[in-house]
Amino acid sequence: MKNKNNVNSLYAVIIAGGSGTRFWPLSREHTPKQLLSIVGKETLIQSTVSRISPVIPAGNTYIVTNQKQMESINFQLHALTDESWDNRFILEPEAKNTAPAVGLAAIYLKNLNPEAIMIVLPSDHIIKDSDKFCRALLVAAQTASEGYMVTIGIKPDKPETGYGYIKCGRKIKDGVYNAIGFKEKPDKEMAAKYLKERDYYWNSGMFVWKAETILRAIKKYMPALYEGLVKIKKTLGSKKEGTAKRSVFSKLQPESIDYGVLEKAENVAIVPADMGWSDVGSWHALEYILPRNSNNNVKHGNIISIDSKNSIFYCGKRVVGVIGLDDMIVVDTADATLICPKNRAQDVRKIVDILKERGAEEYVTHKTVHRPWGSYTVLETGERFKIKKITVKPGAKLSHQLHHHRSEHWVVVAGTARVTNGDKSYDAHPNESTYIPMSTRHRLENVGRITLEIIEVQNGEYLEEDDIIRFEDIYNRKTEKQ
Repeated sequence: MKNKNNVNSLYAVIIAGGSGTRFWPLSREHTPKQLLSIVGKETLIQSTVSRISPVIPAGNTYIVTNQKQMESINFQLHALTDESWDNRFILEPEAKNTAPAVGLAAIYLKNLNPEAIMIVLPSDHIIKDSDKFCRALLVAAQTASEGYMVTIGIKPDKPETGYGYIKCGRKIKDGVYNAIGFKEKPDKEMAAKYLKERDYYWNSGMFVWKAETILRAIKKYMPALYEGLVKIKKTLGSKKEGTAKRSVFSKLQPESIDYGVLEKAENVAIVPADMGWSDVGSWHALEYILPRNSNNNVKHGNIISIDSKNSIFYCGKRVVGVIGLDDMIVVDTADATLICPKNRAQDVRKIVDILKERGAEEYVTHKTVHRPWGSYTVLETGERFKIKKITVKPGAKLSHQLHHHRSEHWVVVAGTARVTNGDKSYDAHPNESTYIPMSTRHRLENVGRITLEIIEVQNGEYLEEDDIIRFEDIYNRKTEKQ
């Protein structure tokens, strides 16, 4: 960028509302792919924020997501940085693909800074070379300041059929070319042709443009969306904003920004890059991310493999034995297992669709759910009862809350529990228990130095997580839902 003012006009917009259905059973509705740790300790969205930090000024990163995911994302980002994220969420009332998400972010940022340059990033990519990534973004940002809509193109190293392609045209300047064609996901023969021709790049889904530029393009190529964005813009910051967004989004057809704008526009530039990129679109991607052994297998977890090759095995602590498998994917979690040929990895979403139709818990959440204060694991469920193991970190505490439809019985296994039960407060130690009647205000906190572990038995006519009223919460969660 040319000067300090231009640098301060840079904003990151991270799109984080996806469900990651092709990464089931690890990805669930309440814990989608971007909230998971696939490689290393950081989750994918934490890695995205860390990676962008050398380029984006503090406070200039915004997250586009939905109300359901905001709480978990906010918790993860607070754990990553000391920055305040509370006012940097741009909420979609419902998912409508990337064009409405980008448009919504553009009107927010243009309202904040008329000269805003948006770096639009998916939240679930893996990039091995962060330095090359940052250099490509700075070149793209400078190009965007000149009125171009810029896409980051990834240099292909194999005839991949799971990505879209972009063809490079004339050279605009060093490291920047005119994009002259967007190609849909090709078959194997066409992908090999693209690789051989050397002027095709994978469409990474990472874009850079001025907010004003993309809004002008949306007005030209997607007038219905633009009309809706104008209606939303008039309500920004008012009590009517949520109502306006819901009204507009309910009438929109899902559409990607690639198809809706970029494939039609002429001022599109491409910045080619080779940065060790993967979009982690399906389980098949792991063989390009994780190391492979001498049998060409990817192994993660407690796997015993005999005479198996060219396969992906991703499991947890439970022992999983595989014999004689070739070109297979096996994924095992506490409550669900996936087994399929590698060439059917894209079809995992069909299983998710069936689970969703059934209203199955395995579509929604895992047995173990992480919270800002610790975690809980569902051990057993039945008619009118649920048994959980709850862990609370030292110094942490749950919200002051009540449940209308269930009572709870707590048995302390380890640590010391500070219990608020109605108008009483007392400590409970290992082998001691306490009973929380229905509709009683209560709180659980760990006042000790070791992790608090309790067994909770719930009893009642309704045992779902949304039966909760919060009166005070140190994590600033909503009072009406968990």
